[in-house]
Amino acid sequence: MKKSLLLILISLASWSVLAQTKLIEEVTKTGDEIVIPYKKYQLDNGLTLIIHEDHSDPLVHVDVTYHVGSAREELQKSGFAHFFEHMMFQGSENVADEEHFKIVTESGGRLNGSTNRDRTNYYETVPSNQLATMLWLEADRMGFFLDSVTQKKFEVQRATVKNEKGQNYDNRPYGRWSEVTAGALYPYGHPYSWLTIGKLEDLDRVDVNDLKKFFMRWYGPNNATLTVGGDVNPTQVVAMVEKYFGVIPAGPAVEPMKLEPPVLKSDRYVSYVDSNIRFPAIMFTFPTVPAFHPDEAPLDCLAEILGTGKSSYFYKKFVLTQKAIQASTFHPASELSGEFTMFVLPFPGQTLSAFEQEMRAILDEFAKNGVSDDDITKFKASRESDLINGLASVSGKVSQLANYQTIYGDANAIKYDLDRYLNITKEDVMRVFNQYIYNKKGVIQSVIPDAETAPAQPDNYEIPTSGESAFPTTDYSGLSYSRPKGDKFDRSKRPELGPNPTIKVPDFWKEELANGIKVIGTQTDEIPVVEIQLTINGGHKMDAYDPKKSGLASLTAGLMNEATQNYTSEQIQEELRKIGSDISVYAGTSQTTISASTLVKNLDRTLELMDEVLKRPAFNQEDFDRLKNQQLEGIKAGQKNPGAIANLVFDRLLYGDEHIYSVPNSGIEETVAAITLEDVKNFYDNYYSPSVSELAIIGDIDRKTVLAKMEFLKTWEAKEVKIPELPKAKPSGKTTIYMVDKVDAPQSEIRIGYVTDMSYDATGDYFKSYLMNFPLGGAFNSRINLNLREDKGWTYGARGYFSSDDDPGPYTASAGVKANTTDSAVVEFMKEISNYRINGMTDSELAFMRSAIGQRDALDYETPGQKARFLRRINHYDLDKTFVDEQNKIIRNVSKKELNTLAKKYLKDDNFYILVVGDAATNRPKLAKLGYDIIDLNEKGDVIEDGKIDTQK
Repeated sequence: MKKSLLLILISLASWSVLAQTKLIEEVTKTGDEIVIPYKKYQLDNGLTLIIHEDHSDPLVHVDVTYHVGSAREELQKSGFAHFFEHMMFQGSENVADEEHFKIVTESGGRLNGSTNRDRTNYYETVPSNQLATMLWLEADRMGFFLDSVTQKKFEVQRATVKNEKGQNYDNRPYGRWSEVTAGALYPYGHPYSWLTIGKLEDLDRVDVNDLKKFFMRWYGPNNATLTVGGDVNPTQVVAMVEKYFGVIPAGPAVEPMKLEPPVLKSDRYVSYVDSNIRFPAIMFTFPTVPAFHPDEAPLDCLAEILGTGKSSYFYKKFVLTQKAIQASTFHPASELSGEFTMFVLPFPGQTLSAFEQEMRAILDEFAKNGVSDDDITKFKASRESDLINGLASVSGKVSQLANYQTIYGDANAIKYDLDRYLNITKEDVMRVFNQYIYNKKGVIQSVIPDAETAPAQPDNYEIPTSGESAFPTTDYSGLSYSRPKGDKFDRSKRPELGPNPTIKVPDFWKEELANGIKVIGTQTDEIPVVEIQLTINGGHKMDAYDPKKSGLASLTAGLMNEATQNYTSEQIQEELRKIGSDISVYAGTSQTTISASTLVKNLDRTLELMDEVLKRPAFNQEDFDRLKNQQLEGIKAGQKNPGAIANLVFDRLLYGDEHIYSVPNSGIEETVAAITLEDVKNFYDNYYSPSVSELAIIGDIDRKTVLAKMEFLKTWEAKEVKIPELPKAKPSGKTTIYMVDKVDAPQSEIRIGYVTDMSYDATGDYFKSYLMNFPLGGAFNSRINLNLREDKGWTYGARGYFSSDDDPGPYTASAGVKANTTDSAVVEFMKEISNYRINGMTDSELAFMRSAIGQRDALDYETPGQKARFLRRINHYDLDKTFVDEQNKIIRNVSKKELNTLAKKYLKDDNFYILVVGDAATNRPKLAKLGYDIIDLNEKGDVIEDGKIDTQK
C-alpha cells in the first residue's frame, strides 16, 4: 500500500477563479491486500473530497455525508436531522420541487438518503455520464437550499415524517422497543436518549425557522465528506467539485462530540403494551463502547457466540427446545457508545420472569465454559467474508470510505477494520464479557400484548419526560444565511451530459447436464467470490396438488436447512461458518431456491456441503416438530400485523378460495396443522428433481473449472415431475370495498387491484405495461406517490405495479395511510388510476419513462446478486442475450398511443377489489359515502354478515 502527500493547484478551464485544493492522501493497491484505492482532497471551504477510481462498470456513485445526526439535536428539539433528510429532497434554488427524484430517476439512476445518530448522507448511483448533474444537484442543496424552504413544504414533510413514525414504529409489531430502550438507557437530555426519527411532539412545537437555524449550524461544507467512486477521472472530478462546491462558504466550526457511555447503578425494568404482537418479548441491553473502540470487535464476537447460529447459547436454550420462536444477541455501536442486547420472543403461555432467569443462567454458563477455538475461527471467517462481499458494488466501496472518514477520521481504515477482527483472541472476548456484560447492570425491557400479561418484573424505572439536562446546548445565535457568490457560470442551467457510457451486458455461457439441469454462468473477477443459485421449479405452486396442506413447499424447504444424514443441524451450519460460507434453501411462489455463497478459496468445501444439503436431508421428527410449530406461530403472529393481514386477505380476494395463490407460501393455520413428516418426505421425493431445475453460477472462476466441480449435480438422479396447470383467478366483479376491522389502528392499510391475464414476457404486453405504469405508480415521482405523499402528506409511500411470473399476476396499488385520511386516500387512488386510464400519459411523462428506464441497464449487472437475477431470467425463460437490445428498442420507439391503449386495457378500475384494513368504527361511515358496496371481512378474509362469519362467501 502506497501513500503520498502532495499540495496541488487545479486550474479549471470552465472557471476562471484559481482555487487551491489540497491532495492530502493517496492510497493505491500494490498486491493482493484488501484495500479501497482512493485520493483524498480538501477544498478551501473545508469540504473533504474522496475519489475512488473503478472502471469495471460504467457507473458512478456519489455520496455526501454530513457529520450531523440526531446526536447534534437538543432536548425537546429532536428529529431535526431526519427531518432534513426529507426536506433536502424538496428542491433548492435551481432545482424545482420534487425535481431531485425526477432528475436522478430519468438519468437511469437510484437515489436515497439516510440518517442515524451520528451522520446524514445523500447518495446516487447513476451511469457515469451523469456525474456532473449529480454534483450540481448535491451542491445546490448544500449551498442554495434555504431560500427554497417554505412553510408549506415544512408542513407536508412534517406530516410525512409522522406517517413514517406511524408505519415503522407505532403500527409495527415491537416497533417502539428501541425508543423505550433509548429513553431508559441514557440519561435525560443525552442525545442518544431519543430516536433519530425524533418525538412527534418536538416537531409539533417547532417552526420552519428552527429548522433553518439547524441547517445553518451543521450543514456547511466543512462538516461534510463528498465521496465519488466509479468510472471517473480524478482530475476531472476535482475540477467539477471546485466548480460546483467551491463558492459555498464554510459553516461554523464543528468540534468532535465526546460523551462517556452511560453507567447504570441498578437494573432498570421497563415495559409497554403492544396490541400488534402475539409473542411477548424480553430484552436485556447493556451500555458498551463506541464504534471503532478496541473493545468493539471482541464484543461483536461475544454477541455472535451467544446468539448467532445453531451452536449459539440462545438458539440451543430457547429455539431448539421450542421455548421461543426467536432468540438472538447483537451489538450495534455508534460514535458515542454501543449497546449489547439479548433478545427473546417466547412462545405464548410462558412467563417473562422465567425467561429472565434463564437468560441470566446463560451468562453464568458462558462464564464457566469460556470461548473455544472454533468460536474464534467461525467469527473471523464470517467477518472476512462479510467485508469482502461488501465491496461487490461501487456503492459499497464508497459507503465504506465515507463512513471511515466521518466516524473514524481516516478513510483508509479498512485494514485496521479487518485486522481488529482477525486478531482477536479468546482472552479478549472473556475480558470484555466480564468488563461490560457479566453481573453488570442494564435495561430489562418487556413488550407485552396486553395488560394481563406480566412483564419480567414490575417496572422500577420511569423514563423522565421533564427536568434539568446536564448536556450542553448549541448556540444558534448569530447565524445568518446569504446566497453564495462568485460563480462564473449559470448555475440555473442543468449541466450537459457527457457521452453515453457503453453498457456491457455480462457475457455468459450455457450448458445442459445429462440429467436435465439447465446451467448458465458468467465469470467476474472484481472480488474473489462465487455465488451459485439452484432453482427447482414448482415451489408453493406444487401445493396445488394437495391444497389442504398448503405451506408444505415452505416447510420442506425449511427442513432442508436442518440436519442431513451425516450432519446435525448444528454441525452443518458450523462447518459453513468456519469457512465464512452460506447455504440456504427457500421456497417461493413458483420455485424453490438453493443458494450458496462463498469465497473462491472455500468453494470446494462449500460444494461438498451443498451436495449434502441437496441429496441427503435427514428430515428428523424433532426438526420437523420445531419448524412446523414456528411456521404455525408465525402465521398466528401475522394476524396481529395490519400489513400482513392486508396482504393475506387481498390475495384471497384476488384469487378466490379454489386457487393455490389465495393462500400464502407459508400456508394458513388449518393447512399447516395437517402436514405430517411423511408429507415432507413425499414432497421432496416427488418434486425435487434435476429435470425441473436450473443453475446459475457467477464468480471469479472460469467455465471449465467450475463445471468440473459440479460432478455432484451430474449424479443427481432425474425423475418425471409435472408442474400443475393452475386455474384462472376468480373473475373480479364491480369495484367493491372490503373492510377488515383493526380497532383503533393509527394507520389504515389499503390494497387496490385485480388479477390480470398477463404472464411474464420480456418484450410483449407485460413488459410494455411496466413501461405504461411507470409514470402512474412505478417511480417516486409517479402520480400516485406525488399525490398521497408529497402533496397531501398522508403516507410514507404509495405505489402501483404489475407482478406476474409463469402465471398471470395482479395489478396492485397500495399504501399505509393516516387513519383519518382513509376514505380520502381511496378517492385519490381511484382518481389517479381512472384519470390515467381515460386520458393516458403526457408527452413529458413518456419522455421521463424513456430516459429513466432506457438508462437503467448500467445499474442492473454490477454485483454477483444482480448478475444472478439477470442470468436466472435468461435461463428460465430461454431468452437470447439480445432481448435486452429488443427491450431498449421498445423503450425508444413505443408510442404514447400504444401505452395509453394498454392503460385502458389493463387498469380495470371498474373491476377492482378495494381492501381497507383499519378502524371500522371511524372509517366505515366515511367509506360508505363513496358510493361503493362495502363487505365486512375478518382477518382471514371470511365474510361477516350480521355479526356472523360465513366462510363460504
